[in-house]
Amino acid sequence: MKKSIWKWLVLFVLVGWSVSLFWPPKDKIKLGLDLKGGTSYTLEVVREELADGNVKDARDRAIEIIRNRVDSMGVAEPNIYPDGDSRIVVQIPGMKAEDRARARENISKAAYLEFRMVHPANAKLVSALFAANKVPENFVAVNVPGDARSAGGNFWQRTAAAPMDRAERDAVARFEEKTGYELLLEREEIAGKEYFRPTYVEKRPILKGDSIKNADVGYGSMNQRNVHFTLDARGRRLFGETTTDYAPGGPKNPDPKNFRQLAIILDGTLYSAPRIQTPITAGEGEITGSFTLEEANDLALVLRAGALPAPLRFLEERTVDPTLGTDSISAGARAAVIGLALVIVFTLVYYRFAGLVACLALVLNLVLLPLGMVLVSGFFGMFGGNGVGAQGLTTLPVLTLPGIAGIVLSVGMAVDANVLIFERIREEMRTGKRFGAALAAGYDKAFGTILDAQLTTLLAAIILFWQGSGPVKGFAVTLSAGILANVYTAVMVTRMVFDLFGERLNKLSMMELVPETGINFLGARKYAIAGSVVLIAATLALFATRGQANFGVDFTGGSQVALSFDPAHKADVDAIRAAISEDKDVREASLIQYQRSAGGDETSEILSLKVASSEESAAALSVLQKTFPESNFSLLSENSVGPQVGRELKRSGTLAVVFALVGMILYITVRFEFSFAIGAVVALLHNVLLTLGLYCLFGRQLSMTSIAAFLTIIGYSVNDTVVEFDRMREQRKLNAGRLDEAIANKSINQCLARTLLTSITTLLSILALIVFGGGEILDFALAMFIGVCVGTYSSIYIATPVMLAIREKGNESAAAPAKASAKPARKK
Repeated sequence: MKKSIWKWLVLFVLVGWSVSLFWPPKDKIKLGLDLKGGTSYTLEVVREELADGNVKDARDRAIEIIRNRVDSMGVAEPNIYPDGDSRIVVQIPGMKAEDRARARENISKAAYLEFRMVHPANAKLVSALFAANKVPENFVAVNVPGDARSAGGNFWQRTAAAPMDRAERDAVARFEEKTGYELLLEREEIAGKEYFRPTYVEKRPILKGDSIKNADVGYGSMNQRNVHFTLDARGRRLFGETTTDYAPGGPKNPDPKNFRQLAIILDGTLYSAPRIQTPITAGEGEITGSFTLEEANDLALVLRAGALPAPLRFLEERTVDPTLGTDSISAGARAAVIGLALVIVFTLVYYRFAGLVACLALVLNLVLLPLGMVLVSGFFGMFGGNGVGAQGLTTLPVLTLPGIAGIVLSVGMAVDANVLIFERIREEMRTGKRFGAALAAGYDKAFGTILDAQLTTLLAAIILFWQGSGPVKGFAVTLSAGILANVYTAVMVTRMVFDLFGERLNKLSMMELVPETGINFLGARKYAIAGSVVLIAATLALFATRGQANFGVDFTGGSQVALSFDPAHKADVDAIRAAISEDKDVREASLIQYQRSAGGDETSEILSLKVASSEESAAALSVLQKTFPESNFSLLSENSVGPQVGRELKRSGTLAVVFALVGMILYITVRFEFSFAIGAVVALLHNVLLTLGLYCLFGRQLSMTSIAAFLTIIGYSVNDTVVEFDRMREQRKLNAGRLDEAIANKSINQCLARTLLTSITTLLSILALIVFGGGEILDFALAMFIGVCVGTYSSIYIATPVMLAIREKGNESAAAPAKASAKPARKK
């Protein structure tokens, strides 16, 4: 009884914690750029600062560095894409006004980190400056007593209130004279005031920031914040050689009592100049300074992301409307509610009281999802620097369309877990067991299956986060959070509810639309595989024939068009998208947004959209002028822009999927055996290829939205296949290690009710999105519908035949004893 009380107390605490994270929703739930809009920055590569003059290459490298920096700030799925040869557009969702300056600084910070030696006679040179009363403009010389963190001494103190400018730096440089060294200022904070210590450093660096392997925030001996860094192999070698040479008694510093200093400089600013006391060969160090926590975090993240290839100049800041439009969001939300209601009604009708328990678990699953998202993002942030976990344990990550895709999948898997348990209980009751014994056996036998299915998907989600970026990360966070909530509510909470009723519950009355069957599924496997091969070949041939027409402008790039309009007759984004999509001369339009300049009333509002070419932009403008004459649309500007899905996003997404497949193979091999792993992966590849082909056969184009759908299909496919494999593993144990076509057929038939019921509940949700959704929601739902149907089919006709084929070739020696051991049983 005490254990039961503690379980309920834990549940109440978790529910209360999770509710506090999202209530009130208006204040706590942060929507992404595609759902709510955000801030848009336009930057330009400073051509004059480029050594090789290759602006386009510098722009492309800067895009990937900026993407890494913005990801590390805890921003989910920013839109970052090139605009012309030298410009970059960075759109960040849901930013507060006070965060915009910080974002600008982090995006544009060059992050040129250098390690340089301090002048061996620096102390004498600096003393001479103060003795001669040499003080640059906007500074005064002061002598400050020390405190717990500083030794005090002679400093320069600024008299100007604005940030240090170029003129002041030039004034400081006048005192370099003929030393051959650069005079830099090290900032120190004493008793809450800012002071600068002049320091002469070499102009030639001994090591640059491209050797930084990782950086994070740490604390010094006086609890002051610092940035701890580790170096790669080359950096470790150079750092070790330098500190060995200049340590007291070293080859370049033979005096054992003399301590040389090593200056750490970022973007021309001297952060610290620690003394070299002993050789440092571990390849680690720290940057000290008067950092706030936010400053230390920001410095660490720009060091991890790397230095920009050239400085960036800010050209413009705008606010942008959501890319999906208010109607799409409302329709999507309405469709999601209708889909959830359909699932609940079906579950209640089919499983009755058990269905009520399942629905309670499903609602709790959604309630606990915010807590899961916070815990998961915090955990991921531990391994990815600031990452998505930078918000701490009190703030939800930003929610975007790919993130919602992860929630859709986790809800489908939550229903699946409950169906597994209830169908197991039904099987146990058929054997004549008392309800209590059937309940216990049902949960015990379903637990292993649920754990394997959820852990396989969780492993894939973790790898997707580790290797992915942008939308891949957002999907991974919500899917991982949903899995944690699923396991808890399906396995723990539902059992707690059943135990609460105790002996008053002596049976479960459930419908049975799918009775016990004995269908020879695998008898048709050759025809099914042949059909799949033909269909995949045909659709991929069509895909190859269509070429670039398969890809939306998110992948190909195109023209960014800015249109003026009459604000009194502002057309809806979804109506604009619908009008353009009906015109045969426009392949696709994306990033349809209303944008407002930061200048307020002085700058008029514009409509921005992205199309494939100049010809299509003219066609799109013509359509809008005809459809919305009262809006008075006219062309302001048109620029060539690159794809939103850049090289790094393609590379990281591909690597994420490859590593996820390898991880699945390893996990399934350990939990099952190698043949099962290959069957699961082949089925997954079959599902992705066939869904891709059928999706394009319907005339749809690949976009950022379709990425979310295909990631969801990967997770669903693995879950479905592992459930059936788990039953085959169980049957193999019951048949003295024998696993052949007959055993596999029996297992598939035993899982048939669960397979169909899970597919039905998942498809109910997707059909609601197809019927009641619209715009990009429809693209997502269509891909999901195809993927679920294909995934259900492949778990029977692809995964199992492949597993059996590999098992027959590789396990003849193991199979022979199993068959031999079955002979005495037949004689008996």
